[in-house]
Amino acid sequence: MPIKYVPFIPEPVEGQAVLGNFNRVLKYKGADDVSMVLQRGMPLYEIDKQETVGNNTDSNLLIRGECVSACAYLKEQGKAVDLVYIDPPFASGADYAKKVYIRRNPKVSEAIMEAEQELDIDDLRAFEEKMYGDVWDKEKYLNWMYENLMAIKAVMSEIASIYVHLDYHIGHYVKILLDEIFGEDNFRNEIVWKRKQGNLGQTNQYGIVTDSIFYYTMSDNYNFETPLVKEGQEKYIKRFKYDDGDGRKYRLSPLISPSYSPSLVYTYKGYNPPKNGWSVSPETMERYEKEGRLKFPKDKSQRIERKQYIDEWGGSPIQNLWTDIFVINPVAVERLDYATQKPEALLERIINASSNTCAVVADFFGGSGVTAAVANKLGRRFIHCDIGINSIQTTRDRLKADGAEFDVLEIKDGVQLYRNPVQTMNKIKTLIPGLKNEDSLDSFWEGTISDSKLGIVPVYVPNLMDSTTKLLDVFLINRILHQAIPELDSNVKKVIVYYIDITNEEEIRKFISEDDSTTIEIELRDLKTVLDDVIIGDYAKFHLEEVYEDLFGGYAVIIDKFISDRVWGKITEFNQKAILNATEKRPYKPIEISEDGLELIEFLSVDCISNDNEWHSDGEIKIDKNGYAIVNGEKTKEFWDGRICCREKPLRLKIRNICGDETIYDL
Repeated sequence: MPIKYVPFIPEPVEGQAVLGNFNRVLKYKGADDVSMVLQRGMPLYEIDKQETVGNNTDSNLLIRGECVSACAYLKEQGKAVDLVYIDPPFASGADYAKKVYIRRNPKVSEAIMEAEQELDIDDLRAFEEKMYGDVWDKEKYLNWMYENLMAIKAVMSEIASIYVHLDYHIGHYVKILLDEIFGEDNFRNEIVWKRKQGNLGQTNQYGIVTDSIFYYTMSDNYNFETPLVKEGQEKYIKRFKYDDGDGRKYRLSPLISPSYSPSLVYTYKGYNPPKNGWSVSPETMERYEKEGRLKFPKDKSQRIERKQYIDEWGGSPIQNLWTDIFVINPVAVERLDYATQKPEALLERIINASSNTCAVVADFFGGSGVTAAVANKLGRRFIHCDIGINSIQTTRDRLKADGAEFDVLEIKDGVQLYRNPVQTMNKIKTLIPGLKNEDSLDSFWEGTISDSKLGIVPVYVPNLMDSTTKLLDVFLINRILHQAIPELDSNVKKVIVYYIDITNEEEIRKFISEDDSTTIEIELRDLKTVLDDVIIGDYAKFHLEEVYEDLFGGYAVIIDKFISDRVWGKITEFNQKAILNATEKRPYKPIEISEDGLELIEFLSVDCISNDNEWHSDGEIKIDKNGYAIVNGEKTKEFWDGRICCREKPLRLKIRNICGDETIYDL
């Protein structure tokens, strides 16, 4: 259960009803539910600190959890953010998968290593695991986005800006939400990002090559420095063709005011003003003359012009059409094989334009961690939030390699059961006895259970990708009673409602008993009891040795064997599907793992300080997809040798398998 509920905003804006404008413009099912959620507040849960990297004097954060819960924590802690960039799901219906690479086995012979280099590793040594599904109906997506945007606004400073990155599927709807939440007057730009040149094989429509980024501010008082660009400005540079003999090239620009102003209509040194006046005051004109920046024509019927020197020209101002930043090249250094990863150049432009040094930059759908990584490089503080463990691990390793300092936190809200929401949902379906799909039911119900006495029993399971369904409260029960149950067949006598978290079970049961709208029995079940003892850590056999290398003594943990039933299950499933799709011309060679299983290890870390609670990484190795070792963030051209070394005697060992599961072992 939440510790408490934190208000979204300190108090309602005078004369503005929650969802008022939005409901008038766009009606959709479920808007009233969102209104009730907003009135209740953001759920605040307990927070576990998983790890501290460096001293972290700037209070940088990586938070595993949902956006709303993360914002509740930040607001409770009195933390405000100055710039937000979010790249949330686009409601596109697409599924996103992580490509999982089998690592090299450090115990194989050199001959086998050389032979393996000739294999097509992408085809033969890798498989995909679904990370999350961007599968929403429009109404649920808008509910979800509204709640998240309100939560984000609650932690934005008075001078803050927000950039919301979307595409054509849903952007026009979310624009209406943004107008409602931040105010139409605070809308600054729709940035159109041309992310690629074109689509091959397009047939019956124009190729889609752009995304939209909606830029809003909290008020008229905000940070903004116009970004400039020199690349691709060759035609403009040719205008700097004048030279007074000192070698400094300059161009001439008119000093004409675009609109009439009486104070700018004056005669200067015998030169009459333009119709609307000069573009600068008499004082500025005099200063330009003293600095040698004015060109006086011999004919006083002509205009004075200003000299603009090329060595003082920073570039042309960037407009709202961005055509000079492209998606990440497949062989680029910054590429992390992370679905939806955005280029650093995109975030560099946004962060430089809308924040100052030491500002707090936040991304609540952090993905690959590009926002945090760029913010750190530009001297900003950062907050990265994401529900997926793969996001947290990818960002943690990326920032560690950059020398960043930060805390890793986990929100204990009951949904952090597996690597990502999709995996958890799939597992839940297999653990509920007798649950099967029922196409005739509304998508609100996960499926049905057959009962010999009662017949078909519809089953509701909370969708972990929709935070509005995670908590069983009076609002959700009211929706079940008055929206979901009335649509069921008249023969249904009972429904089962699973929950991950509940506000007050006694209050909800009383609410159900006092409601006379249905005679259908409602059974409440705690989903966590189904999941108890399901998550079993990976097995590792290892031994500790004292070592003496480079004149220094230390310790080495040697991994003898590693078994991960979870990864084995994914590989078996992948092999079975691939074999079914194989043909004579394109046969499939199954992925095979050696007896010691070291190919399934992606990351190792040792803790020499503590054997409990918060993790302290006193040495770590990450094995990249080609088998090379990244030692304490430093890339090497050495293959991992099956061990991890440290100066002090280690107390704990952490191993992460190639799918992202981490297990801690006492030494």
